[in-house]
Amino acid sequence: MTLVVTEACIRCKYTDCVDVCPVDAFREGPNFLAIDPEDCIDCAVCVPECPVAAIYADEDVPADQRDFTPLNAVLARTWKPITRRKPALPDAETWRHVKDKRGELKR
Repeated sequence: MTLVVTEACIRCKYTDCVDVCPVDAFREGPNFLAIDPEDCIDCAVCVPECPVAAIYADEDVPADQRDFTPLNAVLARTWKPITRRKPALPDAETWRHVKDKRGELKR
């Protein structure tokens, strides 16, 4: 099992979750975070830290977000680890409640 970052993170990239990860499983892209399933130990301490509720256990990912499970694995192979909290993207509050942001994902 692993945890999965879903669509709500796109264009927000709050990094509160990164600070609590005991194994540094997060990877950073231009406007999204991913979790490396090879490193994640499924401790779930990151889940309540996400201010946009973008992180789910893989078995709990909503049906319309399941494509993010393999996407996290693919992106984690090329993106660099992020191990410390950073400021959210400048317009994160604007994007926080926007739905259907898949087209905004930058790889």
